[in-house]
Amino acid sequence: MGRWICCLCSRVADPLMLLLVLALGCNPSTAAAAAAASPSVPHVKPSYSFGRTFLGLDKCNACIGTSICKKFFKEEIRFDTWLSSHLKLPPSSLLSYSGNYTDDAKSWRLVDITRLTSKYQHDRADKRICTSLLRTRSCSLERALRRTQRFQKWLRAKRLTPDLVQGLPSPLLRCPSQRLLDRIVRRYAEVPDAGSIYMDHLTDRDKLRLLYTLAVNSHPILLQIFPDVEGWPFPRYLGSCGRLLVSASTRPLRDFFGAAPEVAADLALQLLAVLRSMATNDLNYFFYFTHVDAGTFGVFSNGHLFIRDASTLGVIDKEEGSQLIDGQQEYKDIFSCLTVDCQSAFVSCDSIRDQHSLVMVCQDLLPKLLSGKFLPPVQESIDAFLRRCARGLGDGGGASEAMAELAGILKPLRSCDSRFAYRYPDCRYSDKY
Repeated sequence: MGRWICCLCSRVADPLMLLLVLALGCNPSTAAAAAAASPSVPHVKPSYSFGRTFLGLDKCNACIGTSICKKFFKEEIRFDTWLSSHLKLPPSSLLSYSGNYTDDAKSWRLVDITRLTSKYQHDRADKRICTSLLRTRSCSLERALRRTQRFQKWLRAKRLTPDLVQGLPSPLLRCPSQRLLDRIVRRYAEVPDAGSIYMDHLTDRDKLRLLYTLAVNSHPILLQIFPDVEGWPFPRYLGSCGRLLVSASTRPLRDFFGAAPEVAADLALQLLAVLRSMATNDLNYFFYFTHVDAGTFGVFSNGHLFIRDASTLGVIDKEEGSQLIDGQQEYKDIFSCLTVDCQSAFVSCDSIRDQHSLVMVCQDLLPKLLSGKFLPPVQESIDAFLRRCARGLGDGGGASEAMAELAGILKPLRSCDSRFAYRYPDCRYSDKY
């Protein structure tokens, strides 16, 4: 029998033909007729080969999550380079990528695909974990982090409490309340929604992913717990795969520094409205920035301005206040310095004032957006306000009064037309716009 098959193989060069010969138990001429009658094998289009390393899946569970991995592998999320004739993944060294997302393979929408931090910082942090905890150059990150005292406390905990996040570098957790921590657990989107403040529905793996995300960059957590569908000024969180997260796409504010006067006035007014909502909202959380730059805010295609990068946002609970006791803020361990300097100074929440974020915006963003755009009398009023605001507002009142003053100057400068799709045609019929 073996000799017959070997002989047959020498006569039948086509592997498909050989399978037919063996299956039908017939001679090659009979198989050829059957092959001719069978439908042709469809041509398989070239496809991307996702590497676990590119996505960061090889580092899980020291990663964000896996909720959107299927869409990557089914090519329902595509990088812009996928649309070219040469299929290749973009460089892994980039911090963020522009991509396309679909639910039906027909209509596509733009998304941002982002890393928690740069690949260099990730690699440095991974090395720090191994050298600090196991005294080796490389190791299983998950095994090393599981041995830490902090994570062992997480494993035993039924509820996320302030002592479990003490010393984490994220501004979100600098002054945590129990109410805020309960919200994180209840709305953590990388696990099935249990609607519970208790961590019973989180596996050991889920707990490590949540802790790792909070330690490296709390941006995806803020998008999950304060979703855009409830009116919060953040882009929609769509999911994570390894160390990449996917969210709705926005253009950074820097792209609009050269915009027409009416566009600049509109964006400045939206910026003030975002700051106002961050300071005063129904949930009694006070949001403040520890840093702003030209990429902190972004603009959707309809002209609506949102917070594009929430990694520098701190949150103070005006209802409960911070529930960390003295000394817990300064606690340091490996999770305190994965991507930041372990010796970085702690900033007390008591030092944050209501005008904190407005002063930053007046110093770093509004001059680039509004300078040299308007006729002299109006421009002089804007410039005078920005100079006073950048110095800390002086004795001219608080942030609310200052924002109302600038808004009063800017409102007459914006127009109502289709360029501002987020408020058109509503602006024709409402004074709100």
